[in-house]
Amino acid sequence: MASEKQAADIVLLDVGGVASFADYFVILSAESGRQMSAVSEDILHALKKEGLMPRHTEGSADSGWLLIDYGDVIVHIFAPLQRAHYRLDDLWSEARPVVRIQ
Repeated sequence: MASEKQAADIVLLDVGGVASFADYFVILSAESGRQMSAVSEDILHALKKEGLMPRHTEGSADSGWLLIDYGDVIVHIFAPLQRAHYRLDDLWSEARPVVRIQ
């Protein structure tokens, strides 16, 4: 899904052992607001087809950060500058990386 839309540095973190509010974080980068929107729409569409609707969405492509909350799984889509600024990969360094796609 996301990798097909040219998302980069995709990471799936198992945060279940260090967070009480989710089991997994998906963190990925997109180069432009347009690309962020395309990735977000693709994720929302694909999961809706599987009967999954987000509990909450936050942020905007213009801000450089989008969040899609599916309860146990939270998807973070960042522009490169915002990803470097928020450093979620480092903040959640105690979480176990499950998958990393460069």
